[in-house]
Amino acid sequence: MRFIAGIWRLAIAALCIMGTSEAWTVPNRWVYFTFQTGALIAFVMLWAGAASLVHGEQPPAWLKGMATTYAVVVALVALFMLPPDDPRYVPQIFGIMTNTMLHRIVPIMVVVDFLVFDVHRRYKSTYPLLWLVYPPLYLVFVLARAWWWPQGVGPGAGGSPYPYEFLDLPAIGWANFGVACLKIVAAFLVVGALVCIIDRAMPARALAGGGA
Repeated sequence: MRFIAGIWRLAIAALCIMGTSEAWTVPNRWVYFTFQTGALIAFVMLWAGAASLVHGEQPPAWLKGMATTYAVVVALVALFMLPPDDPRYVPQIFGIMTNTMLHRIVPIMVVVDFLVFDVHRRYKSTYPLLWLVYPPLYLVFVLARAWWWPQGVGPGAGGSPYPYEFLDLPAIGWANFGVACLKIVAAFLVVGALVCIIDRAMPARALAGGGA
C-alpha cells in the first residue's frame, strides 16, 4: 500500500504543478492564494510521495495538516465566494481547467489522502492556531501590494491589483472587506479545528498503510 500512497501523492503534486503552471510564466498570478496553496501542496505531496516510495521520513504533522486545511478552504472559498470559472479565460490542460484542478480535484484528493493514507492522532490542539498565522499575513500583503502598486500590475481585470472581487477594497468598501476577511479567517479556524478533531477520532494506524 505504500506504493499506492506514493503514486497517489505524486499525482496530487503533478496536478498542483499543472494547476499553477500559469503563474510560472505570469508572475503576478502568485498573488492568488489558490496558486500559493497549490505550490505548498505540491511541495508537501512531492515530499510525502517520495518518502512513501522509499520508506523515507514523512513531512511533519503540522505541515501535512496545514496543506490539508488550506486545500479544503480553497475549495470552500471557490464554491461559495467566487464566480463560476469561464473556460474562455482559464487555461486548460488535458481538457481540464487549471482552476478545476486546484479548486476541486486536488482538495478532494488531499482529503482522501488525509483519511486513507495518513497516520493519525498526531495533531496538537494548537495546530489550528498555527495554521491561522498565514491567512492574515496574506490579507495584509494584498492590501500593501495594492497600496504600493495601485494599478496596472494585475492580476485582476483591467490591471487591478486585487486578486479577488471580495477583497477589492475600492469597490466594496472597508465594511464589506472586513466581513470578507472575518469569513476567511473563520473558515481557516473551523476547517483546521475539524481536521484536528477528525485526526483524533481516526485510528492511529493509517487505514491503507500510507505511513505519513
